[in-house]
Formats: sequence, C-alpha cells, structure tokens
Amino acid sequence: MADSMFVRVPVAIKAKVTEDLKLKIIGDLQNTIKQMELDLNQFDFQAKQVMNQAANDLSAAPRLREQIEVERKKRTDAKEEAEAQLKQAQELQLGAEVGHGTLERTVEVKIGDDLHALMGAEILTEDGKIIAFRM
Repeated sequence: MADSMFVRVPVAIKAKVTEDLKLKIIGDLQNTIKQMELDLNQFDFQAKQVMNQAANDLSAAPRLREQIEVERKKRTDAKEEAEAQLKQAQELQLGAEVGHGTLERTVEVKIGDDLHALMGAEILTEDGKIIAFRM
C-alpha cells in the first residue's frame, strides 16, 4: 500500500477589479448583447418567412409557430441574462475580487492530509498578472 499519491485539484482564478478590467467586462457584455440583438432580429425575419411559406399548410403552422416561440424564448432569456450580467458588471467595485476561471494543479497527498485545505487554493490576478497565491 502506498503512503502517498498524486492528484489533480482545482485552483480558482480570481481577478482584482481594476478600471481596465471593469471596462473590458462591460465592453464584452455590451458587444455580446448587440450580437444577440442582431441574431434575434435575423431570427424574427427568418421566422416570418417560414411562417408565410407555411401559411397554406394548416396542419404544420401551429407546430411550427410553437417551435419558433420556444426558440425565440431561449434567445430572449439568454439576452436578458446577459443584460443582468451587464448591470452587475456596471456595479462592480474597484478592488473587489471576481471569479475568473479555474485551473488545475497536481499535488502529492499523504495519509492524514487535510483534503479541504488542498481544494481551496486560489490565484489572484490584477490586470492579467499574478499578485498572490492563496492556499
């Protein structure tokens, strides 16, 4: 029986909110929302065309209309979620820490080690540079 083994554990990446990061997050979300609006307009245009073509087929039209509404709801829900994220981003306080992803690290564990302590590792960044390790 082995006395130790190597395992992979997650490492949370957190970013300290700076003016640059806040502006980048807001800009990315604004661009995403604009793209979602364009996609939604394109979807609506295509849906009208399909419904006009299917207008003569009374058996297919209700089913098609339902599929279009389900897809439209998915798209509008996603847009509303992005808008909520934008509102949160606009309210971010400088110096706050936000989740910025996850990496993995390989650690050697031994009998008696505190597994929870190993699982709580974090890397803190500021403007893309590592400024702290937290174990």
